[in-house]
Amino acid sequence: MIELLAPAGNLERLKIACLYGADAIYIGGYEYSLRANAINFSKEELAEAVEFAHRLGKKVYVTVNIVFHHNDLKGLKEYLEELVSIHVDAVIVSDIAVISTIKENHIPLEIHLSTQASTLNDEAALFYQKLGVKRIVLAREASREDIKNIKDKTGLDLECFIQGAMCTSFSGKCVLSNVATNRDSNRGGCAQICRWTFTIN
Repeated sequence: MIELLAPAGNLERLKIACLYGADAIYIGGYEYSLRANAINFSKEELAEAVEFAHRLGKKVYVTVNIVFHHNDLKGLKEYLEELVSIHVDAVIVSDIAVISTIKENHIPLEIHLSTQASTLNDEAALFYQKLGVKRIVLAREASREDIKNIKDKTGLDLECFIQGAMCTSFSGKCVLSNVATNRDSNRGGCAQICRWTFTIN
């Protein structure tokens, strides 16, 4: 079954997406999200968003998909437990540390793997499946053949971008933005430097 999933940068946009045909919405909280350029959701707004979407039979997925540095792990368990308490339908993660935290603490959250993990082959998909991942958001550069092969070999739910920013490097692996502008694409600050025009002297 095909699910139409849309991003929402704030509560108003979530409501519009739900009312105009999206089956599910993905959103970011103030913490741990690569959706740094969106307004994003406070804890209270996250709860309101889930309640609104569920009344309409829609699902809400919360991004917890930064590349974690050691200090970022403080408070992660408590944050994930808060997401459980407001009944989010899944979290979208890129770092194995988040998967480990969920599994080791028996936190009942469905896990979707972010496009930041750059999954392009069935062996990687099978690895994440064994860790408990239920859906993989494939690398944005995945071909139609890649998608079919991974689906045939794993049976996992697969998600593919059909509109939006497309990296000219590998999703989740680029450091150009960080080097040139001190904005880390792996922590939500991408300056989209791969689209800039450069003069070579």
